[in-house]
Amino acid sequence: MPFASLRIKAHKMEAKIKDLNEKLALAYLGGGQERIDKQHQKKKLTARERVLYILDEGSFEEIGALVIHRTTEFGMEEEIIYGDGVVTGYGTINGRLTYIFAQDFTVFGGSLSETHAEKICKIMDLALKVGAPIIGLNDSGGARIQEGVRSLGGYADIFYKNVQSSGIIPQLSAIMGPCAGGAVYSPAMTDFTIMVENSSYMFVTGPNVVKTVTNEEVTSEELGGANTHATKSGVAHITATNDVTCLEDLKKLLSYLPQNNKEIPKHLPYQLQEEVRENLSNIVPGNANKSYDMHAVIAEIIDANSFYEIHKDFAENIIVGFARLGGRSIGIVANQPLILAGVLDVNSSKKAARFVRFCDAFNIPLLVLEDVPGFLPGTDQEWNGIIVNGAKLLYAFSEATVPRVTVITRKAYGGAYDVMNSKHIGADMNFAWPSAEIAVMGAKGAAEIIFKREIKSAENPDEKLKEKETEYAALFANPYSAAQRGFIDEVILPKDTRIKLIKAFSMLENKEVERPNRKHGNIPL
Repeated sequence: MPFASLRIKAHKMEAKIKDLNEKLALAYLGGGQERIDKQHQKKKLTARERVLYILDEGSFEEIGALVIHRTTEFGMEEEIIYGDGVVTGYGTINGRLTYIFAQDFTVFGGSLSETHAEKICKIMDLALKVGAPIIGLNDSGGARIQEGVRSLGGYADIFYKNVQSSGIIPQLSAIMGPCAGGAVYSPAMTDFTIMVENSSYMFVTGPNVVKTVTNEEVTSEELGGANTHATKSGVAHITATNDVTCLEDLKKLLSYLPQNNKEIPKHLPYQLQEEVRENLSNIVPGNANKSYDMHAVIAEIIDANSFYEIHKDFAENIIVGFARLGGRSIGIVANQPLILAGVLDVNSSKKAARFVRFCDAFNIPLLVLEDVPGFLPGTDQEWNGIIVNGAKLLYAFSEATVPRVTVITRKAYGGAYDVMNSKHIGADMNFAWPSAEIAVMGAKGAAEIIFKREIKSAENPDEKLKEKETEYAALFANPYSAAQRGFIDEVILPKDTRIKLIKAFSMLENKEVERPNRKHGNIPL
């Protein structure tokens, strides 16, 4: 081939490469420098900055950078932006393959179009096929109204894929800006939702619509801010102070999880050492009516500083979260005596049930720390469905096939004893401390019922009540009646709890349970 022809070909290729680079530069610029500056002024990262921060350096591979919308109505044909408001692709987090999408608020306010949704669905499909987690960084005003039903259809496509992926790959959502209308339902169907304080909102309808329809005046923060959803609704599992801490939280959360439902979480190297924890001997007060902090028990049992609490500010009478025990990732469900004496109620039952089901779906063993006086009485609880909501937790534990171990530290009363991972509903190992009281109810209440006539006819009813209370307590307010029946496998010294649990979970590592041949059960919702 003549030299001149080669020069012409090279020149043409250079022109094509230049054209590509110009298009990619426009894609990387999103909605333009002015809008990027506005994002930074709000102390928020851009979509692309968020992706590059959370993924290992140099690992991000973008998919769909040159996608554009197809809308011609309302002058939209004049506003063409490469990428169409969402950055999608894959990379690694601490060496683990992870798929990701990040909505770009600088492009049409992050609103979802037909092509925007197609990009997200493509990534979700790949994550499901390969069996790797997917992270969604949400920052969107909702549907792109210029597209009408095509945008709504895009949302529905995403919702459907959320459901198909559920329980197969971990789905993590971060709300890093406004999230309104249909935009809230996809995160709500994922496994965990993290919200950024003072910059993220979730609501089906915003304050203006609320004012019009119900005449209520409420701010965006009050209606659907991070604090509201962390404390009142339970929609947010975790809150973060800013974009960076939010992304770090996602990385930490991911470290406790497997890639998919066919794998187990990675074990960290661990050598048995001196595992006795003397502090555990003095945590539970001698007086059964005094409270203590179950966090102190957790801290003594688990590997140092490994507890990652979920739903920390919601239904605080129960504690749930991930930790490591001898290098092994576990899920913890624990009553909290400091709050409402650790009772089970509507919100705590829902909170724990969802967590149990997640752990079961992804092969994460469950540790239950039990100190529960029962279910919370009252009209509020009954009218808000304590029966059906308490049943959710009962169902979740009964269905779970992962290794399940319970430690009863003090009270295990009534139906709550059954629900909190008792032997009767499939727990593998059940330990009790000598301080455990396993009974239908507390000694005083039981004595008042059983010996009602005797107390009433006594010369000194108060004295007789105390006598009968002591009598009942001697018989039932201890772990030994249950141990004699085999409902408790071992009564252990508190200081030995950690080593007992390490050995128990190691023993149960290869546990297998044949599941019923059914489409799915009918959990009470």
